Amino acid sequence: MEFELNPGGIALLGLAGFFAGGINTVAGGGSNLTLPLLMMLGLPADVANGTNRVGILLQCLSGVRAFDRHEALHRAAVIPIFIPTLSGGLAGALLAVLLPNLYLKPVLLTCILIMAIVILVKPEVMAPPPGTPVRTPSESRFAWCGLFGAGVYGGFVQAGVGFILLAVLTAGLRYDLLRANALKMSCALAFTTVALIVFVVFDKVSWVPGLILALGAMIGAWLAVRIAVNISQQALRRILFVLTLAAVAGGVFF
Repeated sequence: MEFELNPGGIALLGLAGFFAGGINTVAGGGSNLTLPLLMMLGLPADVANGTNRVGILLQCLSGVRAFDRHEALHRAAVIPIFIPTLSGGLAGALLAVLLPNLYLKPVLLTCILIMAIVILVKPEVMAPPPGTPVRTPSESRFAWCGLFGAGVYGGFVQAGVGFILLAVLTAGLRYDLLRANALKMSCALAFTTVALIVFVVFDKVSWVPGLILALGAMIGAWLAVRIAVNISQQALRRILFVLTLAAVAGGVFF
């Protein structure tokens, strides 16, 4: 399923992908930019939802590789965290492609607003004290259920899922924000891969705008990692707070 783009639309998609890639790498809510833009350019809500995953997938590949290069990715935690997020992602993606278009757009908006407001009201869940021992999902039922729920939500809509993952990884598994962001990108890579396969099977992906978004998103993610590994945890928390406010504003706009 394809549609024609003019030079202005191409530039907008690339720029939106760049900012969304950076935002998603250190916080979440970048899809508040890309989903409305895709729909504004003429894609139905379900196709926009699927097309957006192309940029997310390649953005996550870029971000995970950069975090790992800077030794911020806890490799031993990746597989245990993948199990609940992958299964949730498959369920969420199937829900997204089977839900009628009539209901999809209001559900997208409601999910974005609820998650953005919850994270804004209780930002302290994302700030474990320095030196706090980390946990595995098997040691925390809250974290396992949270990762599964994040997978369902991410497979369904993606927008704002970074906030859910950060909440689970910091409050549930007690990672600091830098390592939580690295694992968050790994989780998103896992369930986005599954979700994209589902969207492709159901013919819900428009490849041209998806790849344009992806190019900008990969650059944005790479640059965001470079910034994140060179600033303090306090500065990272401030950036997260500002981006949470932006996510709320984006949810209201959408």
